[in-house]
Amino acid sequence: MTQVVKRLPVLFLDDVVLLPGMVVPIELDEPAQAAVDAARAADLEEILVAPRLEGHYAAYGVVASLEKVGKFRNGGPAALLRTGERARIGSGVTGPGAALWVEVEAVEPDQPTDRTRELAADYRKLVIAVLQKREAWQIIDTVSAIDDPSTLADTAGWAPYLSNDRKRELLETPEVERRLELLVEWTRDYLAEAEVSDKIDEDVRESVEKRNREYLLREQLRAIRKELGEEDGEGSDDYRARIEAAELPDAVREAALREVDKLERSSDQSPEGGWIRTWLDTVLDLPWSERSQDNTDLTGARAVLDADHHGLDEVKERIVEYLGVRARREERGLSVVGGRGSGAVILLAGPPGVGKTSLGESVARALGRKFVRVALGGVRDEAEIRGHRRTYVGALPGRIVRAIKEAGTMNPVVLLDEVDKVGSDFRGDPAAALLEVLDPAQNHTFRDHYLELDLDLSDVLFIATANVLETIPPALLDRMELVTIDGYTEEEKVAIARDFLVPRQLERAAVTAEEVTVTDDALRELAANYTREAGVRVLERLLAKAFRKVALGELPAVVDEDALTDLVGRPRFTPESGERTAVPGVASGLAVTGMGGDVLYIEASSLPGDRSSNGGLTITGQLGEVMKESAQIALSYVRAHADELGIDPALLDRPIHLHVPAGAVPKDGPSAGVTMTTALVSLLTGRNVRAEVGMTGEVSLTGRVLPIGGVKQKLLAAQRAGLTEVFLPQRNEPDLDDVPAEVREAVTVHLVSDVREILTDALEAADSGIAAA
Repeated sequence: MTQVVKRLPVLFLDDVVLLPGMVVPIELDEPAQAAVDAARAADLEEILVAPRLEGHYAAYGVVASLEKVGKFRNGGPAALLRTGERARIGSGVTGPGAALWVEVEAVEPDQPTDRTRELAADYRKLVIAVLQKREAWQIIDTVSAIDDPSTLADTAGWAPYLSNDRKRELLETPEVERRLELLVEWTRDYLAEAEVSDKIDEDVRESVEKRNREYLLREQLRAIRKELGEEDGEGSDDYRARIEAAELPDAVREAALREVDKLERSSDQSPEGGWIRTWLDTVLDLPWSERSQDNTDLTGARAVLDADHHGLDEVKERIVEYLGVRARREERGLSVVGGRGSGAVILLAGPPGVGKTSLGESVARALGRKFVRVALGGVRDEAEIRGHRRTYVGALPGRIVRAIKEAGTMNPVVLLDEVDKVGSDFRGDPAAALLEVLDPAQNHTFRDHYLELDLDLSDVLFIATANVLETIPPALLDRMELVTIDGYTEEEKVAIARDFLVPRQLERAAVTAEEVTVTDDALRELAANYTREAGVRVLERLLAKAFRKVALGELPAVVDEDALTDLVGRPRFTPESGERTAVPGVASGLAVTGMGGDVLYIEASSLPGDRSSNGGLTITGQLGEVMKESAQIALSYVRAHADELGIDPALLDRPIHLHVPAGAVPKDGPSAGVTMTTALVSLLTGRNVRAEVGMTGEVSLTGRVLPIGGVKQKLLAAQRAGLTEVFLPQRNEPDLDDVPAEVREAVTVHLVSDVREILTDALEAADSGIAAA
């Protein structure tokens, strides 16, 4: 079918998009007047109406007939347009007048198909749903009478919920099916949004009506009370009486009475009244004048600590010293309450399962004080420590104030558990807030944001626990007295299991000591070959597993060494140092992790090829930057002293691969330097490292062995792994005073200051030995 091409002047519209089938009055500005005049000058009753675009012509418009040209009531020129067919705009042409003339090609609508009829039916239902909300019943009848899908789609030109951009998209979409698909999608979205908006409006209206009704009822109640002679300010007299009866500090009493005055002046429907009542309840619930009497019996206190925990002499001595000083101050009439620096802050640091948390409970029992635990693991909001401002919705005091309230006294034992796992983000730094809490020189005037009152924390005994010290900010660590609990020896584990763990697990399994007997040999086997932990948590789980089976009558009631396999399975750990160091290039190092001391087997291997083309040194095992630098230093030392160490220089030209097994576990620290050096020398000289030897220490480029930390934990790990000789830096000799005698007897410690001393004694003998230092 041949398309008819017309030449028409163009009327561009800025704020409206016209679709076929619309009758619209248009105000004629100067360009629009020029288009109308040009059409009339050419004896045309039609013009092309198109949306105005930036920088280019529109692709489509509508041919509109000039139904009437006149003026609005305000005197402005106007034209009444009736839009007809959709038209595709072609090139510009010349014509009479000042208007822009273009060639236009009419776009015939598609013939209806089954798909377009289905879409038209869906769109008609949606449009009727929209019109029903507006109660436009006459328009509903008009829409219902339209059968042609294209005509129905073009009625969207009247839709107020469609933007001009969407209407222009409809104008530029000649395909009827595509237009209906867009309209169905857009109208469904509009109905969904309208439904949500209607629901919100309904909720708001109901809320307003409820508030108005409550206000009317309160005003009526107020009038009734006034007639009865009762005062306003509901409950204020009760709060005033409670404040007068409570033993509050003067500053607290004055602040509370000021809040009562505000409560009396506030209206009943004001939310401020609820905030004031909550604040007054919190203040009155705090034990401002309550203090428990400390137990000054030093012998009895030590007996309580000994009954609850085996060993831990340093911690127990610190608690007894604290009690002794307080008793001495009382005897001399010196203040022990509210004085600057009278508080004590102890940090118990050590691996999991060594009894840090339970020790806090024992300290409270020994002192005769209340015990409260505050879990800090994962806390990232500073308001958890200092409290929220009262202006916030749902404001609460901080955890410290809540702990004091829970204890019911002003001098409890507060355990700050997992202080090393406190984080920080955009909500503040809780660790920084703890500085004021834990500083004895400041915490006598601790100020919670919710209370806005000075709270004396100087008589609170704070005990913090941590697994590692590296994540604790130095300023916070400086406020605390560090007491390390590095772990237990095998004999200590046996004693703890016999005296504490076995009775507790027997009770939990509903079994008595007369019904089941556990031998010391069985406990020693569990501690030696079933666990490799610094604490006793896994040991307790194994005992619980054994007693559950005994309670069910599955096995005899005597738990000895032979019965362990049936009760808890086969041993999980066996000495492996001899197997791991059976080839050159493997050395046993000692390290400290968050779980306590551990043995690391560092492996070195020489690869074929030229190191200049393959990179020289490859390091694997998920090592940190410090440990990688230790590996580089170790290799540099070996290369610099190759002749002295009896190493063939040709071997150093080959690529070296250094690996620390357990690659899934991150590792870092300088203390593996001597172990890496020993592994490299073992590889390059072909001499095995003695199986019974372990070592730790930082190495320098000149071969100096520098001091490290965690000596006690590392020696405990060496004993658990079956090592009998350990090389330590000379400058770590004072740390041996903290090592239990049992460990010092089982493990021979060699103190060295130069790595060549380790290489001389740790490697097995060979025909060409290492030169003496």
